[in-house]
Amino acid sequence: MNPYKIMIVDDHFVVREGLKLILETSDKFQVVGEAKNGQEALDLLAFIKPDVILMDLNMPVMGGLEAIQALKDNNDPTPVIILTTYNEDELMIGGLALGAKGYLLKDTNRENLFRNIESAVRGETLLSADILERVMAAKMQKPPASSKTEATLLSARETYILQSVARGFKSKEIAFELGIAERTVKAHLTSIYNKLGVDSRSQAVATALERGLLKI
Repeated sequence: MNPYKIMIVDDHFVVREGLKLILETSDKFQVVGEAKNGQEALDLLAFIKPDVILMDLNMPVMGGLEAIQALKDNNDPTPVIILTTYNEDELMIGGLALGAKGYLLKDTNRENLFRNIESAVRGETLLSADILERVMAAKMQKPPASSKTEATLLSARETYILQSVARGFKSKEIAFELGIAERTVKAHLTSIYNKLGVDSRSQAVATALERGLLKI
């Protein structure tokens, strides 16, 4: 099997080198490009076709959110995993809302890095439970949904399923927990996407967080 091709986008040389060293410990991954900001990354994409982009959020010239938006505008399907720190909750949610496949702390361990990349390549969204729980806790400190219509937008079953998704559970695991068919879970997710006006798990979670529809 050919190695997964990775692009690393971060304005800190030490971060890029650290991630590259970790990735090079496995023959499953190959770093094919590095960029110091979003604009460099977009320019580089004209010459290489990575399987996954590891994207920092705060960068000069063009930040991660702008770059992810540009990828979306250009209909570029390359999955993006956000590189984040502990003080970037709002930016992180914004990235998920734009379709990022997950997010990683910059000091994440080797196994978590590999697992996130492999999930992104498969088209899955892997949401780290510990980080997401912290984000959800921060959201709970804000006023809840302002209207009855907004608060009851999702059914109790849909809310439970979306909370399970937010904590990183797959459709098969949710189906087993609820004692229903996996296709029923997927049908509920489709309904959730339609109600929230999104088209992916990460966007659904991000939008629900922003609108106060998820709770711990």
